[in-house]
Amino acid sequence: MNRHHPFHAALAEAVARLEEARIAYTVMGAASLRAQGIDVSADLIEIDVQWDVFLKAHALFEDFEAGGIERGGRRDAFRLSIHGTNMEIACVYNTVVATDPDRIPVVLGGRTVWVKALDYYLRVLEKGDPLRAAIKRHLSQLQKTNTELTDAAWNDGAYDAWVRRFGPPAEWAAKIRRDPDGRLHSIRGYLGDLAGKRVVNLLGSHGTKAIAMGLLGADATVIDLSRENARYAEEVAEAAGAPLRYIVSDVLDLPKEEIDGSYDLAVMELGILHYFVDLERLAEVVVGLLKSGGRLVLQDFHPVSTKLITSKGKKHKVTGNYFDKTLLPVDVAFSKYARRDGDPPKVYERRWTLGEIVTAFAEAGLIVRRLDEAPNIKIDDIGIPKQFTLVAEKA
Repeated sequence: MNRHHPFHAALAEAVARLEEARIAYTVMGAASLRAQGIDVSADLIEIDVQWDVFLKAHALFEDFEAGGIERGGRRDAFRLSIHGTNMEIACVYNTVVATDPDRIPVVLGGRTVWVKALDYYLRVLEKGDPLRAAIKRHLSQLQKTNTELTDAAWNDGAYDAWVRRFGPPAEWAAKIRRDPDGRLHSIRGYLGDLAGKRVVNLLGSHGTKAIAMGLLGADATVIDLSRENARYAEEVAEAAGAPLRYIVSDVLDLPKEEIDGSYDLAVMELGILHYFVDLERLAEVVVGLLKSGGRLVLQDFHPVSTKLITSKGKKHKVTGNYFDKTLLPVDVAFSKYARRDGDPPKVYERRWTLGEIVTAFAEAGLIVRRLDEAPNIKIDDIGIPKQFTLVAEKA
């Protein structure tokens, strides 16, 4: 946090005092957006504090000539100025600040500051609101940075990694040809008759699913940003005698002519959604790719398993926060198969809740037809959801 900037200096002073007094707080409004890197002005720093220590909070700022308390029914507030920056500290009665799922920590200049998450404002602000537009621009830039990191990672040894995992292209192609249905695993039952269907596999990686669908009669296309993934997939497809079109592109930056509403089926599966910091944009692309009556089949790991529970043998612990909205640095997906010195490259994940996922595609205009949840098949993990499958249709 740059203490020489009036905004940062005022925020640092207020936060330090509240934390020293052990008063739970959340930075709100434009100030919370600015603290999260959004390019907006924040002439007023708004902070909500826990209601039952509100009077204690008021006393903390007496040396800054805090104004009198303004009563507002459910919400009380007082105003003051710190280092020339106006501030309003408020409370909302009968709420608990510390357990608010939209309250997240950000680090500014080495200090952790609790702010209202961007997701909250995307939910409550109208589509045309300038603040919402500023958030969307920021998320777009974050996605671009994330894509650049992912692009660099997946184009640094991915081909060799797939050879080590699956074998040379001809060898892997023979295995797919022997049992294309089996290579589609649990998603097969949702795809129906593939003969003559135009199918797009978003983030289709090494192409195995698309090649299997091609062998079953589909006109299959993969969209993925990795040239090395494309090389492996195309060599496998050629060896298997399967038709395959591979578009090397960021899914969110496809040429307009590709989003032509011509696909019968869009398939996404296992370990994809966490790459996106804004599901709304992804859902819009899916809708644009599908023809009327076309279906999305999305199968991914269940958020309960990825966000909440840690399992070890028969022991299960709640070690995560299901509602966590932060970006998490993780090793790139193929790193365990790559052989290189030094630390594996990092990418950033946003782990979504099931409600956030379904809502994003429903709000984009898809009609939800099925939402199935599947248990973990390990004997010690019976009863814990492992995967979910969402089937949605374009009207």
